[in-house]
Amino acid sequence: MDFGIAFANTGPFAEPRGAVEFARAAEAAGFESIWTVEHVVVPSGYESTYPYDPSGKMPGGEDSAIPDPLIWLAYVAAATSRIKLATGILILPQRNPVVLAKELATLDSMSGGRLELGIGVGWLEEEFDAIGVPFRDRGRRTDDYVAAMRSLWSEPRATHRSEFVEFADCVMRPQPAASIPVHIGGHSDAAARRAGRLGDGFFPGKGSHEELARMFEVARAAARDHGRNPEDLQFTTGGNGALGSRALDEVRALADIGTNRVIVPAFLFWNNPAESLAHYGEEVIERAADL
Repeated sequence: MDFGIAFANTGPFAEPRGAVEFARAAEAAGFESIWTVEHVVVPSGYESTYPYDPSGKMPGGEDSAIPDPLIWLAYVAAATSRIKLATGILILPQRNPVVLAKELATLDSMSGGRLELGIGVGWLEEEFDAIGVPFRDRGRRTDDYVAAMRSLWSEPRATHRSEFVEFADCVMRPQPAASIPVHIGGHSDAAARRAGRLGDGFFPGKGSHEELARMFEVARAAARDHGRNPEDLQFTTGGNGALGSRALDEVRALADIGTNRVIVPAFLFWNNPAESLAHYGEEVIERAADL
């Protein structure tokens, strides 16, 4: 079982010194990855429903700092050597896929192949309006953009023609150190099917053990339906359940349903980050290796 930290670019870790100290301490504690979140803007008074809190609103309020995930990851990449650099998630349909493919390939190449790309279709319609991207076709854009980026990452001269993206005989260098893993975020069956159809992994944002197990099977079934090996899919789950005195029981239960990586939220380590990260490494990560 691998362990990661979500919401890495928030709170005290949104600042330069805090970001570097946090990333180094997480690496030293044995965490496999750090995962960043993203919002370009948060329109004041938004009415869209945030799906991961009963209030329907993002925690922290509209004024909380959320640094650009790729710039933040590039900054801490230079201060670390092993920990994987992940987006959890990047809102793919809001971005130009050709420019984004270059940014991601550059970050992956310069960090020694440490990038893990978590993507989602987004939920904040008002943000899409501000950026000028239609909200209604974000799912189709996501599928299309993944295909376009993979062609740029892998082909000597890439060509892609589709509903949303068109380019021919384009050379993009550097290419990634290896294939960049694409993890599909979301808690719906549509997200699970997308993961099975085109993803390297699935990262549901919420769900009970029973619901997670069911969605994992939805993803596996979609993989089989599209001629892919379902055993190649990685499953990442987040949650506060992997904490405290029962953390190892929770990790064991998640492993039993097929989870490959457990994510814990960064706000748990806001106070005394180095000490609290080291403690988690000793009490959970090291002991989980024996499960």
